[in-house]
Amino acid sequence: MHSDYLINIAVKFESLMVIRDNLFFFIVFISFCVTALIQIFYYVYFYLAPSKFRKAQKETGDLPVSVIICARNEEENLRELLPSVLEQDYPDYEVIVVNDCSEDESFDVLGGFLKKYPHLKVSNITKDPKFTHNKKFAQFIGIKAASNEILLFTDADCRPVSRDWIKGMVSHFDGKTDFVLGYGGYIRKKGLLNKYIRYDSMTIAMQYLGMAIRGIPYMGVGRNLAYRRSFFFDRKGFGNYSHLVSGDDDLFVNSNAISGNTAVEFRKEAHTRSVPAKNIGEFLRQKRRHLTTARYYKLLHKVILAGEPAARVLFYALFVTLMIRLYLWPFVLAVFAVRLAIQIIVLTLIQHRLDERGSLPWSLAFDLASPFMNSFIYMGSIRKKTGRNVWK
Repeated sequence: MHSDYLINIAVKFESLMVIRDNLFFFIVFISFCVTALIQIFYYVYFYLAPSKFRKAQKETGDLPVSVIICARNEEENLRELLPSVLEQDYPDYEVIVVNDCSEDESFDVLGGFLKKYPHLKVSNITKDPKFTHNKKFAQFIGIKAASNEILLFTDADCRPVSRDWIKGMVSHFDGKTDFVLGYGGYIRKKGLLNKYIRYDSMTIAMQYLGMAIRGIPYMGVGRNLAYRRSFFFDRKGFGNYSHLVSGDDDLFVNSNAISGNTAVEFRKEAHTRSVPAKNIGEFLRQKRRHLTTARYYKLLHKVILAGEPAARVLFYALFVTLMIRLYLWPFVLAVFAVRLAIQIIVLTLIQHRLDERGSLPWSLAFDLASPFMNSFIYMGSIRKKTGRNVWK
C-alpha cells in the first residue's frame, strides 16, 4: 500500500515535470516567433525602404556649393582621389581642403593642384604644441572659409563614383531641406576583412537611410553628407560634442535632423567610395572611434537601433535550443525559413540599390557575428578614454 502511494507520487511528479518542460519550450517557441516578427518588421519597414523609395527630383537650379575636405597626412590619397572631386560636372562650386598639420608632402601636392584648378581653396593649419585639436576644429575652419550656403562633405580618402555626385546631392535642397544624407561605401578589394567592411557600411546605411525615409533621421556619414552653412551656425555648430573624437557627422545630424528638414540621396551616381582599412587593427580603431558617439544619440534612436540586433541574437539562440529538443521542429524551421527568405529578398534589393552586389552570401554569414563584433568594440570604446582633442 505504501509502495503504491509512492508510485502515484512519482507518476504525478513526473507528469508535473513534463507539463513544466512543455510549458517552458512552448514559451521558448513563442519567444522565437516574436523575435522573428521583430526582425521581419525591421526588414520590411526600415531596411526595405531605400530600395523602394521613389521621390521626384526638385528643380533647385545650380545652387552654389562648397565641398569641404579635411586632411591630415593624406598625401597619397589627395594625389589620387582629389581630382575626382575637382572635376565634377557642376557649374558653380568650390573645393576647400583643410590641410591640418600634415607632416608629409600634402602641402606640395595641394600647391600643384592650386595651379591647375582655380576653384580649389586650401586652408593650412600649422602645428602648435600649445594647442591641440580634433577634426571638428579643422572642419569648422573649412566651414568658415566656405563662400556658399550649401556645404557638401567628404573625406580625403574618398572619391565620388561619378562626375554627377554634386548634382545628385544638391538636387534635394529646397526651402525646407537642411540635410541631405548620402551613401558612402568602400572600395572593393580582396580579402575577408574588406567583405566585412563593405557589409558593415551597407547595413549601417540601410539603417540610417531607412529610418530617415520613415521620418526618424538619426545620423549621416561624413563621407557623403550635405547641409546648410547658415543652419550650422544657427545651431551653434558642434556644440556640446566639440570635444569628442568623432561625431562631426552623426551627432550633428542626430541633434538637429527631423523628418521635415532631411532628405536622402542614394542613386549610384551620387555615391562615394572610401579606401578601406588595411588591417583588422586599423578597422577596429576606426570602428571604436565611431562607436564612441552612439551613447550620445537620442533615447528613441538608441532603442530602435538596439532592437533588431538584440532580437537577432535571441532568435538564433532560441532556434538552436528548440532544434536540439526537436520541439515543434517543422514549425520552427518554417518560421526560420520565412525570416530568411525576407532577409535575402531585402538584402538583394539593397545591394542592388547601393551597388554592393555580390556580397549576399557573406552578408548572411556575417548576420550573426556582427552584433557580437559591435558589442565587443563598443564595450572597448567605453572602457577607453574618448580621446579629447585628438584629430583621428
